[in-house]
Amino acid sequence: MIAALKSDPRRRNLAILAVIALVSILLAALGIWHQAAMTGEKTEVETVFPKLPGQVRKVARIHIVSKAHGILDIAFNPQKGWVLPQHSNYRASFETLRATVVGLAALQTIEPATARPDWYGKIAVDTPPKGNGTLIELQDDRGITLASLIMGKETDIGDSSGAAGIFIRRPGETQSWLARSVFEPKSDASSWLDKNVISIDRARIQSVDVTPISGPGFEIRRDKPSDPDFTLAPIPGGREIAYPGAADSVAEAITGFSFDDVRPATDFDFSSAPHTIIRTFDGLVVTVKIVTEGHDFWAVVYAEDEPGKPDAAREARAIDAHADGWAYKLPDYKGKLFMTTLDSLLKPLAAKK
Repeated sequence: MIAALKSDPRRRNLAILAVIALVSILLAALGIWHQAAMTGEKTEVETVFPKLPGQVRKVARIHIVSKAHGILDIAFNPQKGWVLPQHSNYRASFETLRATVVGLAALQTIEPATARPDWYGKIAVDTPPKGNGTLIELQDDRGITLASLIMGKETDIGDSSGAAGIFIRRPGETQSWLARSVFEPKSDASSWLDKNVISIDRARIQSVDVTPISGPGFEIRRDKPSDPDFTLAPIPGGREIAYPGAADSVAEAITGFSFDDVRPATDFDFSSAPHTIIRTFDGLVVTVKIVTEGHDFWAVVYAEDEPGKPDAAREARAIDAHADGWAYKLPDYKGKLFMTTLDSLLKPLAAKK
């Protein structure tokens, strides 16, 4: 058994989730009991999927259907781990997977809701994609369904631990229920993408070299981490910086790196794309190239290290291992920061008489 767990990372990770699920069920039952004791109401606690904690390690696919986002699958790939097949097998967020699997295993009913199909829409447990509910199915590697549920609107149940009430219905059943939930169902791909690509604090940034889409290139830098603001160079003759600290936002573009979608980098031409090179005081060098498609900003990221910086070398390898071959759709505000031009950082030219 131990050897099997070591050889199968999916089973090893989900075995841990199985333990978490059992603990979560006990905590959920305790929470409902405590709430009943406070209100004086008698509540029959029923686990929605009582067999699921013992089946967690069998989960090989999560199938999600919603009206807003259509069909989304998260599957285990023996070579890549948990991935999103509809997004070129990009790595899935294990945090979201954990919350979903454990959350379903810990889900417990509080009281019956409506059994009238014409009322399903009021609590969003009508079947998607036509209905507004969110269908979540856990399947094993043979396609056998381990758990299937339509999840609807959330409501406040006054739970002191922070759990929410959520209306649910099992597919094929007419009775819906109000349940106690410790997770929020996620049906959009963005919530399932692994966002842990790069993490650079502002305090580490020493300089940023920018080759913009138009106009001359420029650099912003500071001499030591304690310097509060970055300086801009070159400033053309007769021009002034727009305001003190105007260049700081360019340096901070790489911090809090996030994205909304991902595609293979080969879908775009980055050969002559404007680019930004970020250097840190501890020897990490990160290059970000940007292209636009319609109103969207897409970026590729790769990292290097300065000689004699072993920690930076390890970080660069980790970044490249995650980002190599991928283009990331940036939030609009991030894309605009990476597309900053020198002229936009300067006061407007005085109008000629």
